[in-house]
Amino acid sequence: MLGNTFGLPHLIIILVIILLLFGAPKLPGLARSVGQSMKIFRNEVKTEKKPDADDSTDATPDGAAAKQSKTEL
Repeated sequence: MLGNTFGLPHLIIILVIILLLFGAPKLPGLARSVGQSMKIFRNEVKTEKKPDADDSTDATPDGAAAKQSKTEL
């Protein structure tokens, strides 16, 4: 439904508004900080996925690992 509502003219208007709000000198710094934030987020997502794969190999088929973790709590 919203896929066809945003076209090139809308994006240009949004970019002009951002330019007016932040000013031309601040835009490179703003873009740099957004890029660094995205890089950090991607690295965190990758590190969160790795332990999940390791945990699945440690589990026993009969669920003994789950029973053991409940008794430890």
